[in-house]
Amino acid sequence: MNAVTKTQSAPVAQQGVMQRLMSFLGLVQDESKPPRMPWMAAFIGVALAALLFGVYRWYQHAYSFTVGLDYFEQEFQTYWMRLFYIQMTIITLIGAIGVPLLWFTRPANPEMSPRRELLVYYAILAFAAVGSIILVAILGLYVEADAAWHQVTVRDTDFTPTHIGLFYFAIPLAAVGAILGFVLLHTRVPYFTNRVSMPMALIVAAPVLIMPNLGLNEWGHTFFYAEELFAAPVHWGFVFLGWSLFFLVPLGVQIFTNMARLIAKTTADYSDEGQTSA
Repeated sequence: MNAVTKTQSAPVAQQGVMQRLMSFLGLVQDESKPPRMPWMAAFIGVALAALLFGVYRWYQHAYSFTVGLDYFEQEFQTYWMRLFYIQMTIITLIGAIGVPLLWFTRPANPEMSPRRELLVYYAILAFAAVGSIILVAILGLYVEADAAWHQVTVRDTDFTPTHIGLFYFAIPLAAVGAILGFVLLHTRVPYFTNRVSMPMALIVAAPVLIMPNLGLNEWGHTFFYAEELFAAPVHWGFVFLGWSLFFLVPLGVQIFTNMARLIAKTTADYSDEGQTSA
């Protein structure tokens, strides 16, 4: 009897810990009260992103000029190619495991109360704020560093220290995160189920769309266009990544339109509850 009790209490305890954690982050709230923006989740997300990209930027600064100039040196293989293999393996596993997990665990009937759905949209906006900060960090610390690096060093490989940080870490990580978010919303949120949000699909597809141009860019810089100019012809294809940001506007229209409907619905529900209690 004690063994059965202990076996049953363990999942309950784990569920209680997860519930408290989600409540602390603001991702689970009391539905008897108006939903609030999960600022704690956004703050922790920004802090973790700052720590991750800050440490990575320090690593680049510390080891690029000392052991990152010659691809054929053993130190380059130790400090940079090993990092490349580790991060690409981890990012690939996150995508390969996360997407099927989200798909096969999707609810058959993803219904939720208007208050709960409104909280989901608040969470989307909170994580969008985190993503905007990460995007600025990538553009400022990685893209500009990549251009500066290839203006002052001799490129003897496509796997340069700045490329390993940008094209094989930051962009793939952002792409996998966007794909996971796309699958999550389209399998859990009622508004997005049984349909495809084209603005979100185009935003997610942007990192994939620039991959052919990435190959052209590296081939061009290796054989006939050594100068790393921002407006170089081999860079023109990268505008697809920038143009994808325009689709944030129609995606925002979708989100805010549905939020307005939910706010009106929850406000009416609160008014009815107040009249009933009175």
